[in-house]
Formats: sequence, structure tokens, C-alpha cells
Amino acid sequence: MSDKKIPLSCGSWKSPITTEMIVSESISLGDMAIDGENIYWLEMRPSEGGRYVIVKRTPDGSQSDVNSAPFNARTRVHEYGGGSYIIHDGMAFFSNYADQRVYRIDSDGLTPTAITQDGIDQRYADYTVDIYNDNLIAVREDHTGPGEASNTLVSININCIGDVRILISGADFYSSPALSPDGSSLAWIQWNHPNMPWDSTELWVAEVESDGSLTSPKKVKGREGESICQPVWSPDGVLHFVSDESGWWNIYRQEKGESINLTPIKAEYTQAQWGLGARYYGFASSDRIICAMNEKGIWSLAEIFIQDKQLKKIPTIFTEISRSGLKVSKETLVIGAGSSKLPYSVYIRVLDGSIAELRKSDGPRIAAEYISQPESIEFPTENGLTAHGFFYPPQNPRYCSEAEELPPLLVISHGGPTGATTTTLNLTTQFWTSRGFGVLDVNYGGSTGYGTDYRRRLNGRWGIVDIEDCVNGAKFLVSRGDVDGNRLAIRGGSAGGYTTLAALTFTDVFKAGASYYGVSDLEALALETHKFESRYMDSMVGPYPEMKNIYEDRSPIFHTELLSCPVILFQGLEDKIVLPNQAEMMVAALNSNGIPVAYIAFEGEQHGFRKSENIQRTLESELYFYSRIFGFDVEDIEEPVFISNLD
Repeated sequence: MSDKKIPLSCGSWKSPITTEMIVSESISLGDMAIDGENIYWLEMRPSEGGRYVIVKRTPDGSQSDVNSAPFNARTRVHEYGGGSYIIHDGMAFFSNYADQRVYRIDSDGLTPTAITQDGIDQRYADYTVDIYNDNLIAVREDHTGPGEASNTLVSININCIGDVRILISGADFYSSPALSPDGSSLAWIQWNHPNMPWDSTELWVAEVESDGSLTSPKKVKGREGESICQPVWSPDGVLHFVSDESGWWNIYRQEKGESINLTPIKAEYTQAQWGLGARYYGFASSDRIICAMNEKGIWSLAEIFIQDKQLKKIPTIFTEISRSGLKVSKETLVIGAGSSKLPYSVYIRVLDGSIAELRKSDGPRIAAEYISQPESIEFPTENGLTAHGFFYPPQNPRYCSEAEELPPLLVISHGGPTGATTTTLNLTTQFWTSRGFGVLDVNYGGSTGYGTDYRRRLNGRWGIVDIEDCVNGAKFLVSRGDVDGNRLAIRGGSAGGYTTLAALTFTDVFKAGASYYGVSDLEALALETHKFESRYMDSMVGPYPEMKNIYEDRSPIFHTELLSCPVILFQGLEDKIVLPNQAEMMVAALNSNGIPVAYIAFEGEQHGFRKSENIQRTLESELYFYSRIFGFDVEDIEEPVFISNLD
């Protein structure tokens, strides 16, 4: 290849990172487990229609699927799921997506056997095994009664069908049941409306009787405004947990009735508990914890020596150790991790410190010269504050921009909104940068990883703070001369889709946008969404219907007269979190106002697209959309999207 680069309009650069490459051999990796010498993890496979498969790896390196097709190890508890399976002594227990029943697979690998009843709308997740009573302990979400679902902790007899008993009830939500090593105590987390698990939760403990029932439940910790999660017992039976009492999610030890902070530094040892089952620390011994920690959006590994309360960083190449957390045994650490040069993958680390990759999430490796490396930026935003993000400049060894041309910028607003982005290599981001776009991935106020105060910036101000930070991040890069201020676009999914639509409606900085299953009507979301999030906006916006006017003020659907730039919207028609009518109302309003708009809906897709062909279609359509709006040429788009109202 010649060292001389070809001048070509940004956006038109040819890239080896194709949509087919992104989805081919591409998977999402989830919950991991250690059972004796065997390692397990969860794979979501777009090539199999989004089926979730438990994968087993034996010490000799061989891998096999635990649940064969059509079984799909995915739970719908809280709609976001997580904690869909557990392994114990070679037996696997999992929730099957189609019927939400719990199944057992014995160590001989025979056909799964159901252990919960058929034909009942009850969902299970977040398992722990009570070996003393032959029970699974789980979170159950029961949709059989009138009104919203009821949540309880239950025991499930592993040897027969339908023997399910309620252990604890009365709270709106439960998570993280953890049985002490001797089986005498059960700890768990519970919380009530209107709180989300990052607002206020409580840590409870009860005694386990000889028949598996619970007695003497008591609250161990949890004042108003304190977020507690991830109770874990040490091998010698001491309870540990994560709390943000200090202003950061730190690890605590409950000793002689007192809570002792083992990590009193400005770092976070978990992330927002959207899904169930993940843990971000574990015990290598009674005196040694292995944990993941987040400092300003960058993750690392560390070990904690409990007796002298020392924390020591473990050198690694990773900048993300999150999503599915980590699992620890005496000799082994299994982590889901990635970096700006490596896609998210499952790794094993053994006692000698060596790390080996077990499974990577993306297919073919990309040559390093095509990979844009992120710059961590802090930029000024409203009220004298600063916000955070990661900037990826255009990167392609074959091309450069034409004379005096600055690249277009694509701002990404992450979902949640209580969530965060990371710097792990993402081929979708590189899809854009290798074609000549700059990308700004914003951790706006409200994001996790920067302490409780930063996370609470969004309280009462969703649709204000997130927009301001996305706008100010884009302006910051324009002021530095990195990007073209006349070609700024914004994209996002779910809550990020709302930020996208709201930024396009209530500001005039962006010239185009892409919303993936995004919210356009906050009031409709408050009225129609599922139980877990039904009161989420009490903190993000305000109580409904008392503050109905605020919901309308911040909903793009009621202010489409302010929207004058083109939008493309993508929506799954089986989405139960953001219903399809949200996108459809927005499209109708844009069409009535003569604004260029494109809309693509997918049968069989839910909240987040899982099928390979649909993921390809969205990226190709979005690129084509920007080419028409920003005036550059693209090749190899097999099915150009129809854009109405575009001359």
C-alpha cells in the first residue's frame, strides 16, 4: 500500500469494516460462572435469531453448548433480564425465553427438564443454590394477578415440577439472593417504588430453617438515598456488599454490627443495576478479594487484602471490566473485559497471573491502522460544571479529508439514562471513524462511574442536563477545530434515543439524527412502560400526573414545530419498554410538517436489535441517510432507505 493518502470527502472513505463483518461471527457475551474446573458464559448469537446459549469450557479447552436449540437461556424479569442461569456440580438451571419456565439439565447433558409449571405467566432469575434443601432460591416476577406484577423471593424444588414456595414478599422489588456458606443465612436486596436500585435500596438478612423457609428477617443497612447492591459472603461467612454511602459505590464488610469501608477512595466498584446476576467482586480466599473498579469511566482490576485493608492494582491491558462482571474461585478469575484495541471478550486469569482469551465478541480482527483510539475529554458545560466523553477522530490509512475539509461529527448519547459508555473496541464506532466521521461518545451528567453526585445530576433534569452535555461536547470539539460545526449529527438508543430526539427538537446545534427505539413522549412512557421502570421518571422528571406539564414540556412529540432537521428512526415492533407507537407518532408529526424523515420497523425485534440482518440494515440505512443529508457519496448500499420530504 502506498504511504500517500487519497484525498476524499469525509463519509465516502471505503472501509474494511463492513456491516457484514460487524454481524458475522459477532456475539454478545454475558453472565459467567465457575463450577469446579469448568468455565461457563452466556452468548447471544444474532446468527441464531438472538438466541442465548450457555457455553461450557472444560480444562482441556473444548467448548460445547449446554442448552441446544430451540432452548433460549433468557429471562424477562424486569424486562432487562440478567441472572438467567446457574451451574452447580455439573447441573445447569436456566430460564427459557419462550415459556419463562425454569429448566434443569443434568451433568450427562440430556434434554432439559422443566421444574416450574407450564402455562403460568411467572418469570424467574438471579438464582442461588440451597444445597441443604435441594432448592433453587430465585427472584420471581408473577404476572398472573390483576394490576402490576408482584415480585418475591421463592424457593424451587430442583427434583420435581411446580414445587415453588414464597420465601419473602411485600417489597416491590427483590434482587441478589446470597446464601451463606453454611446455609444458615440468606441475604438479599429489596426496594420499593418510586426508587430505582441506584436510588435507595435495603440490605436484608434472614435465618434459613431446616425446611428451607426463612425466619427472623431484619434490615441490616439502607437509609433513604443509599444505594446498596451485590451482597456476597466470604468463605468464612462474613457478609460484604457495595454501598454509595461515601458518595461512591465502595465495597463494605459487615463486622460486629458495623459496616467497614474496604475501599474508601473515589472509585466505583459496580455499575447501575439494570440487569440481575452480575457481581463485580469475589473472594479468592477469606482474606483476599478480587474486584473491578471504575475511575472516571476507565475500569481496572484490583485485589483487596482485608486484614490490613490494602488495595493493590492488578496490571492488565483492559479499560473495561463490566457488563457481566467477574467470577472468582481459589485458583481462577473469569472476567468479561475489553480495551480500546480489543473487543469485549471473556478471559481467564490463573494464579500465576497469566491471562488467556476464551471467547471474543467480534469476528475477524481489524488491522490496527484502521482503529481510531479514544481521547478521554472533559469539557465545560452549564452551571460552571464539567462533563465527560470519549472522542474518536477519523482513522483510515488509505484516505485523508479533502483540502480544508473538517470531518462530520457523530455524537452518541448512551442509553439508561443511568448508565455509561466505555472505551472498549466497538466495531460500530469504528464503522463510522474508518469512513471519515469523528465520533464523540458522551458520558453526560447522570452517567455512572463518576460518583453519586455526578449520577444525580440528572435527577429532575432528564431532557436538560443530558442535552446540554451532548451539545457542549460537540461545541467543544468544534472550538478545538476537530470537526465541522455545520455537519453535526446525534444518535442514540432507548433513553439515548430520547436525548437524540430532544436535542434535535429543543436545540439547533445538530443537523441530523438517528433514534433507535427512542422515547418521544415521556407521558406515554410513564403510562405504558413495565413495572421496573414505571416510576423511574419520578426521579428523572418528577411525579406523574402531578407534573404532567413538565412531561409535555420535555416531550419532542409535543414540539415538533421546533424540529427542522432530518431524522431517521428505527423500531422493534415487539418492544415492551418503548412501545412502537412512540416512533410512529413522531414519524407522523414530522411528515405533517414536511421534515425529511425515514422510518424502519422490524417484525420480531424488541428493545435492542438481535437479528444479524436487522443490525446490518440499520447501519447501512443510517450511513445512506447521512450521505443524503450531508452531501457525500457512498457505495455498496444494497437497499437505500426511503426518506420522505427530501427533494
